[in-house]
Amino acid sequence: MTKTNKSADPATISAHDHARQLDVATAWERHETMLPLCAFGDLGLCCTICYMGPCRIDPFSKEDLRGACGADRNTISARNFTRAVSAGTAAHSDHARGVCHTLLDTAKGKAPGYQVSDPVKLGKLATELGIKTENLSQVDLAAKVGHFLTDEFGKQDGTLAFLKRAPKVQQERWERAGVTPRAIDREVVECLHRTHEGVDSDYRSLILSAARCALADGWGGSMIATELQDVLFGSPRPVRSKVNLGVLKADCVNVVVHGHEPVLSEMLARAAREVEILDYAKSKGAAGIILAGICCTANEILMRQGMPVAGNFLQQELAVTTGAVDSMVVDVQCVMPGLAGVAKHFHTKLITTSNKARIAGVDHVPFEERHALETARRILRSAADNFCRRDPARVDIPPQSMDLVAGFTAENTFHHLGGTYRGSYRPLNDGIMAGRLRGVVGVVGCNTVRVQHDYNHLAIVKELLKHDVLVVETGCAAIACAKAGMLTPEAALEFAGKGLQEICAAVGIPPVLHMGSCVDNSRILIACCEMVREGGIGDDLSQLPVAAVAAEAMSEKAVAIGLYAVASGITTFFNPAPRVLGSPEVFNYLTAGLEKDFGAHWVFDSDPHKIAQGVIEHLDAKRAALKLHPMLYPVEMSRTA
Repeated sequence: MTKTNKSADPATISAHDHARQLDVATAWERHETMLPLCAFGDLGLCCTICYMGPCRIDPFSKEDLRGACGADRNTISARNFTRAVSAGTAAHSDHARGVCHTLLDTAKGKAPGYQVSDPVKLGKLATELGIKTENLSQVDLAAKVGHFLTDEFGKQDGTLAFLKRAPKVQQERWERAGVTPRAIDREVVECLHRTHEGVDSDYRSLILSAARCALADGWGGSMIATELQDVLFGSPRPVRSKVNLGVLKADCVNVVVHGHEPVLSEMLARAAREVEILDYAKSKGAAGIILAGICCTANEILMRQGMPVAGNFLQQELAVTTGAVDSMVVDVQCVMPGLAGVAKHFHTKLITTSNKARIAGVDHVPFEERHALETARRILRSAADNFCRRDPARVDIPPQSMDLVAGFTAENTFHHLGGTYRGSYRPLNDGIMAGRLRGVVGVVGCNTVRVQHDYNHLAIVKELLKHDVLVVETGCAAIACAKAGMLTPEAALEFAGKGLQEICAAVGIPPVLHMGSCVDNSRILIACCEMVREGGIGDDLSQLPVAAVAAEAMSEKAVAIGLYAVASGITTFFNPAPRVLGSPEVFNYLTAGLEKDFGAHWVFDSDPHKIAQGVIEHLDAKRAALKLHPMLYPVEMSRTA
């Protein structure tokens, strides 16, 4: 990447140039100081699990090289992969555990300001979980649901409750492969135990244990987080908002929330609308308060509160370098420690709020549910005070912002597709069977400095839309496409093929559906289950003309998400590849061998145009196997961006 093409987003390019003029180092500069990257580690052939090493395996040697304990390249690679999956699962499940406790505290009256915002969903969850609802108050019902789902983390018998949502054929696949998740914490712990020196050294066994752990994320931790956040904060509905750094305003108090847990950010959104807080900001000379998000916290408050999105992962430091952010409030996950160094160049007050995620030298405001609203008010007043310290000469806000529509879920998509009084996935399935839609693809995940920011997401999605593929998105991928104008109903006319245009025009939806944060990938799993339940395109997720894409993967969570998609029967295109390229056997098992157990596999490719072509070929193969109608409006693949 050159100085001018580090991002596909003009606002990011402008903000990064401004940061360089001020001699502020960001993730791109830190990445460049690390080059060349350690080839052993990048290929997954460096083992640091015990203290006889680190041991490295030469990827070019034809000898049977082994580490000090006798672990070969397959064992080392599979151990590293499995540990990445367990860490990713732990991150999502710990998020979910916090939401469970918030629901329980709400039920006990220990969390003033919180309430059950979607009692209908609470009731449906209770019924699904076998909890008797007769003669129970809403508070008691919330407590029972909270206790039931909290037990999913550490119960000693049985399997995860939400697995029953999957098609029966899928459940049978898991049983045959021996990967049906039991309790969430148990699967994380067992993976860490298996990868300890001297335990499991069979790469197939290790990867299957990783699959069971990943399924505990997708059908456990992530799904619990999504469901209970809907109960507490309200199920999302389609909402219009704005995205990109241009949502920040020079004459306003700008507060940016960043991380993944919406428990505090929901209270900040509520407090930012209070007359008393707004008046306080105006008393400091500000025209108002802008509360904007970065990363998945942005997606959470966007979906439920309509709050604007300042940017995705690689824009977190650039938001600060605009000189206009008075406070950045962070919780957990994807928060760069480098933010502290960047903030020192500006007046921005960086605040950590989670005791799990502190940054040395940064103000810490501990967040507790019982003081949530008052804590939110205190943070906003502090930001207003800091507004007075802003140096106007150092303010440079890129002008770019874009309209978007977000707030789609597996449940409300019923009504958009089938109508308010006959909500159904039938129009979606019919569109696929008739050849108007080629299929549905989930494009998800992060950004990484190893590829041009946002470019892969945009290149792939544009090609898929042109070929009549309905795209559903979460996380930073959704923000990338929102910035490029793909998340409005009008975008179908510019980007979509004729068949997808017809569907979007009839229903009034964008060609790219924003379905939330990274834990909300569970919504995509549920939507796929609904497609199977509706009938006509297979009785197993692996038979559906669907796929998943994570083209700018960055974290261990991305590896866990990719594996639970594959283990759920959804072939997943992933870049950069997890650190398994140093073991041909592990690579082949992930990209081919898993097909036997799950009906799906990984595809690792760094070329976004090849990824798009591979996805389209995959969808066409699924359509052919189902003997579906040929596509009504075939188009040729683009050869360039």
